[in-house]
Amino acid sequence: MRISLLLFSTLLLCAGLTPSLGADQPNIVVFLADDMGHGDAACYGHSRIKTPNLDRFAQEGLLLTNCHSADSVCSPSRSAVLTGRTPYRNGVWRWIPSGHEVHLRQNEVTIATLLKKKG
Repeated sequence: MRISLLLFSTLLLCAGLTPSLGADQPNIVVFLADDMGHGDAACYGHSRIKTPNLDRFAQEGLLLTNCHSADSVCSPSRSAVLTGRTPYRNGVWRWIPSGHEVHLRQNEVTIATLLKKKG
């Protein structure tokens, strides 16, 4: 299951349109699974792989059926989900091995920063 910029944009749109209601504000949970394809969960029709927890989230929340990944490897995909910008714009355009000096730029605005401003 690949999380896309479309999902990220939708989350930001929902967060931006939600009035400040304190405890009534929605919870936003983003799942990003590396190396898991669209059909690799029961809620997307896989007949042998059992994913009861993901199935429950899909039933109670939102099940996206037309998603795209910003890249084919994890680091750029994650950077795109965090920032809403393509990997080439946010500076993470390839896989970043552990301990490597490359990282998300300090001046990038992330979904966490935007949601924190909304409370």
